[in-house]
Amino acid sequence: MLQMNRVSKPPEPRFSLSRLRELAPGIALCLAVTLVSIGLQHVEEAAFEHPYIEALVIAILLGMAIRTFWAPSPVWRSGIAFSAKQLLEVAVMLLGASISFAAIVASGPVLLAAIVATVAVTIAASFAISRLLGLAVRISILIACGNSICGNSAIAAVAPVIGADSDDVASSISFTAILGVLMVLGLPLLIPLLGLGAGQYGILAGLTVYAVPQVLAATVPAGLVATQIGTLVKLVRVLMLGPVVVGLSLLAPRFNATAAEAAGARRFDPFKLVPWFIVGFLVLAAFRSLGLVPDVAVGPITRVAGTLTVVSMAALGLGVDVRVIGRVGGRVTAAVTLSLVLLLLISLGLIHLLRLG
Repeated sequence: MLQMNRVSKPPEPRFSLSRLRELAPGIALCLAVTLVSIGLQHVEEAAFEHPYIEALVIAILLGMAIRTFWAPSPVWRSGIAFSAKQLLEVAVMLLGASISFAAIVASGPVLLAAIVATVAVTIAASFAISRLLGLAVRISILIACGNSICGNSAIAAVAPVIGADSDDVASSISFTAILGVLMVLGLPLLIPLLGLGAGQYGILAGLTVYAVPQVLAATVPAGLVATQIGTLVKLVRVLMLGPVVVGLSLLAPRFNATAAEAAGARRFDPFKLVPWFIVGFLVLAAFRSLGLVPDVAVGPITRVAGTLTVVSMAALGLGVDVRVIGRVGGRVTAAVTLSLVLLLLISLGLIHLLRLG
């Protein structure tokens, strides 16, 4: 009788009020960590003019520090997981609005070829180095993409495509971030050591330094010409993130045998080959290139994407078990360091071989 009187409830909407209440505590915690991280970056900018450690890195390190002393209960976990995945996917999609394909044309064919070759070769070599050191496939891909394209941003963009977990992301970002700061401080020493001109040094900085703000910090000591060239090269290098992420999304099932079997059992669906946020990224990039995204909108969209990325990194940090990082720390450090040295050598070789700058 009880079963006969039971009335089936309609399914709740995906973003119902109850769902929002479930997510709210974790999202609020991630936002709090984000605000602190952005505040610390502003302190850096006031003291040094450029942030040597970006809010994105501060957020993940602060989240890891909190997680070390406090394990989130189920009340917090849903919002933290949502921030780490869905908000990151939205951030990646929004980045497409800041990309104009006109930058590729402006860089010139020889320099463009050098940038593409550098990214392609260093991705393959960095991945091989990481695998030879015994690292898993996913973290090897993260290190390779972070080292070859744009550091933390590339790692954050690639992670959801290949299904990397928070420990892999935190490990690769943490050690990449440390070497990124060392690059900013140490790269200007190569100017007198190797007799580099302003143009050559700008190209070298654009090819090797991880983040755009770090390129600015590394090239300012060399003058305006180095800064302009370094920024242009860096932006073109960042454009490689789109094709790389799309390619990885097509290969993603191969990283997981179970996923590959499941994909083979399903009927072929071309719309599921590429994640929705990558499609959105490419659409927004096309709109930007066609002038359909006005210049006045690019700044706010980019700031929203950057803030969402910081929120996602805070969430990743809050979900990290530091003991896991400790177990792979030595190998990750070696992989990132060797990959960076290789990137420097390849970049210097191309600059002299092609007489760039």
